[in-house]
Amino acid sequence: QVQLVESGGGLVQPGGSLRLSCVPSGSIFSINYMGWYRQAPGKQRELVAGITSGGSTTYTASVRGRFTISRDNAKNTVYLQMNSLKPDDTAVYYCNGVINGRTFDSWGQGTQVTVSS
Repeated sequence: QVQLVESGGGLVQPGGSLRLSCVPSGSIFSINYMGWYRQAPGKQRELVAGITSGGSTTYTASVRGRFTISRDNAKNTVYLQMNSLKPDDTAVYYCNGVINGRTFDSWGQGTQVTVSS
């Protein structure tokens, strides 16, 4: 059974940086698409950044220029480098995507990112 574990969150001051990691386990032969999502209290989960198997990336407008999604193909691991963090970035961050040719069917625990002065 494939599992995805998010890590790297924490408490940072505005303007700080964090690097999130999405570490897979189980039998993975392809990651067709992977995205980072976030959910703030009282709000719906939203896509923050995505990366295709070919390396093309997309970002929501609010993070473009500050966040960078990347992947390590050898480890099947996806990262989200977050710079110039703002209080509005505070949320639980999750990874999900299309693995082994199908959309992943569950959400993990996520990792909490809190940006506060």
